[in-house]
Amino acid sequence: MSNPLLDFSGLPRFAEINNEHITPAIETLLKENRAVIDKVRADDSTPSWQTFVQPMTDANERLSRAWGQVSHLNAVMNTPELRETYNANLPLITQFYAELSQDVRLFEKFKQLRASAEFDQLTPARKRIIDNELRDFRLGGAELPAEKKQRFLRIQEELSKLTSTFSDNLLDATNAYSLLIEDAEKVAGIPDDVLQPAQQSATADGKTGWKFTLHMPSYLPVLQYADNRELREQMYRAYATRASEFDSQGDSSKDNMPLINKILELRREAAHMLGYDNYAEVSLATKMATSPQQVLDFLKKLAAKAKPYAVADLQALQQFAAEKLNLTKLEAWDLAYVSEKLRQERYAFSDQEVKQYFPEDKVLAGMFKVVEKLYGIRITLAAPARNIQRWHPDVKFFDIHDANGELIGQFYLDLYARPTKRGGAWMDDAITRRRIDHQHTRKSTIQLPVAYLTCNFSAPVTMDDQPRPALFTHNEVIVLFHEFGHGLHHLMTKVEDLGVSGINGVEWDAVELPSQFMENFCWEWDVLTGMTQHIETGESLPKALFDKMIKAKNFQSGLQMLRQIEFALFDMHVHFDFRPDSDRTVLQLLDDIRNQVAVIIPPGFNRFPNSFAHIFAGGYAAGYYSYKWAEVLSADAYSMFEETASDGVVNAATGSHFLEEILAVGGSRSALESFIAFRGREPELDALLRHSGMETA
Repeated sequence: MSNPLLDFSGLPRFAEINNEHITPAIETLLKENRAVIDKVRADDSTPSWQTFVQPMTDANERLSRAWGQVSHLNAVMNTPELRETYNANLPLITQFYAELSQDVRLFEKFKQLRASAEFDQLTPARKRIIDNELRDFRLGGAELPAEKKQRFLRIQEELSKLTSTFSDNLLDATNAYSLLIEDAEKVAGIPDDVLQPAQQSATADGKTGWKFTLHMPSYLPVLQYADNRELREQMYRAYATRASEFDSQGDSSKDNMPLINKILELRREAAHMLGYDNYAEVSLATKMATSPQQVLDFLKKLAAKAKPYAVADLQALQQFAAEKLNLTKLEAWDLAYVSEKLRQERYAFSDQEVKQYFPEDKVLAGMFKVVEKLYGIRITLAAPARNIQRWHPDVKFFDIHDANGELIGQFYLDLYARPTKRGGAWMDDAITRRRIDHQHTRKSTIQLPVAYLTCNFSAPVTMDDQPRPALFTHNEVIVLFHEFGHGLHHLMTKVEDLGVSGINGVEWDAVELPSQFMENFCWEWDVLTGMTQHIETGESLPKALFDKMIKAKNFQSGLQMLRQIEFALFDMHVHFDFRPDSDRTVLQLLDDIRNQVAVIIPPGFNRFPNSFAHIFAGGYAAGYYSYKWAEVLSADAYSMFEETASDGVVNAATGSHFLEEILAVGGSRSALESFIAFRGREPELDALLRHSGMETA
């Protein structure tokens, strides 16, 4: 237990983990896992769940939990030393899992178990795990001839290195840029609570003025509010060219485009080795959608619905810019600024005005109140006396108890942006719920689930020598609800087998259902009244301001939807019918897609693919469409809460039904089965269009 990464008796010991613990821990766990695999592989008896599946599950979970802690720290507390150690161990992890998925003897034993009499007696969850394992063996190259397995293994190792480097380059490029402004006239229009941390950041560097960065809490308000057009352009160019040949720091070694081309080439080669025509088909083998063409048809149908609204959105923007701001030609760096001005004129409020009503403590309390009523649970902040180890002082830790007071799950909350943390927001699992059998006592216990919830919001600031809590924009509140929805999917599961517990085993294009579902509550008056308090007056959100927000809810929804469809089409095409070895480039493909569906075309220097980490460094390759696909499911699911809202949409009866049929079952059955069990029918598009202000014709 001297190595904290080898202690699985409780929560991670983050305060004790040092860089030198990582390699010994991973080497030890890989050795243990290989010993377990050798033992079950050599067992000549008929494979059973207890003698074959369970030992490997136990060993793999230990490795997964230890590596999960390392990966998490690499994402939230990135240092050159940690990155080096992480990247040194990543090939070992990749090689182990790649070898495992190619092991013919293990594959044969799973097939034997699938065909045995025991299989018929297993629970549905365990049956699904075995079927998933058989599928994953095939996708992992288990059926390849011996001479091709080594090449397939090398491809997996190289892909893991490339995607990690992609992420590193993007983080480095984001961190490398800063802009110091010393002329007060140049920062006119930018809100005080954005200027304050910018000034503090400059002071910390021994400078006067304001220091702006490409981290979202600094970058986005400049684009939205800065009256100085030159400043907006300067920041936009730096952001749009991160990790590209145009990188603002002139560091061509961080250009992600060569990595993108190599990643696509290797994914295509791996797909061909498995007998697929393209990588998109490999990706969809584990999803609800059945073919790339089905996805493309879905996206094009949505695009056709959204485009007329997007055209109208752009026309309104152009007219307003010309008439009110004397901007005859809208540039990319004008869009957020003009949009904010138009929103303020049309609806008589600004994001900044709304933000004053969303201090962190009230938002968290209000969000917890919603789920406590929906699911009959109680969420409490861990007392300082418990000394929960955290990776950063800003991290909070919470317990979830059921109606009987029994502890059922826990989660870490890391809300604020910092240079050592990669951008975006996400949920990840620290520990997964499962039943553990203790052979020496012949008893079993339930291992409680633990989640990481990570965001990149503005931290609390000191203004006029007075500390102020973090204030969230309404959009940030939506992001928080979204990630908490993922967290609840992981934490509220009742499944007792690791492979399909929580988010495990859930089809990727359905995994966004619980997260997007939660977003809807951010537009409910009964919810917002209980989670708002003006930072100065103490008043809750006025009904008049809320009504304006509702009217503005679908402001530019056509543009927003079309933008997401553009990204999803690019992702699907680049993995489906694009050839990385052809004369056509990735950027030309993106241009073609934009010419077909987009109404706003970014400038030629924009290098969006170079920062598209979702598909080139995350798990969304040929899966970015999942956001829209799952949004159909989530909007339709939420419509049932609307239909049963006699006492408001926070309805405990419907919430209990959602818990039992969606959250609790995890991946133990198909997502479509779970949706039908909850909704009583297959999903329909109407609710999404209605929620987006695009009523069906």
